[in-house]
Amino acid sequence: MAPDTLGFRIGHRAMRGDTRRLARLMDGVAAGDERADAARLKAVATFTRKLCAGIHHHHQAEDNVLWPVIVRSAGAEVDLSDLTDDHAQLDPLLEEITACAARLGRDPAAAKRLAQGLGALADLLDEHIEEEERLLFPIIEKYVSEEDWKAVENEVRKGGDIAFDLPRIFQYARPEEMAELRRLAGPVLVAMLALLNRGHRRRQRLIFGAAA
Repeated sequence: MAPDTLGFRIGHRAMRGDTRRLARLMDGVAAGDERADAARLKAVATFTRKLCAGIHHHHQAEDNVLWPVIVRSAGAEVDLSDLTDDHAQLDPLLEEITACAARLGRDPAAAKRLAQGLGALADLLDEHIEEEERLLFPIIEKYVSEEDWKAVENEVRKGGDIAFDLPRIFQYARPEEMAELRRLAGPVLVAMLALLNRGHRRRQRLIFGAAA
């Protein structure tokens, strides 16, 4: 059977969506259009730190595990140089964003710098992920074995933060994808999601407002 890239696609969507939402929020905070008390800024800082850590772990797993699998499976069919260059640009940007988030509420310039960094990250992720999915996913589905793909997915999950990642995956899944995820997850994981979702929704409302 061909590898099922659904988990990666939803994970990519969550990274892009949350980065763009945070960038817009911080634009509003920096401009004075969004009120942000200490509790909200603390929640933003924590969410931003976890988001950046998740993005770093994801691209590191691609570099260390997925790329070698693709090269071994597809060989001359693929050129990973541009995608690898994008990954090299990510780490300094992620570090800068995390540092700005940690200064929220203490440094008057932090909100504007964070908004700028998140905007740059959102643009880079949009371009990079669209290219990755367009170029690599057909190759993965054609050449990579199901066993190798499961090993890649396990590596990505192994270093993740399940309390942070899992509710976001289900948040960004489309209805038909949600049905498939629930079928694959089983009752234990669905019950865990129900527990995690309560805290996730509470944090979303604090960060993004009542419409979150």
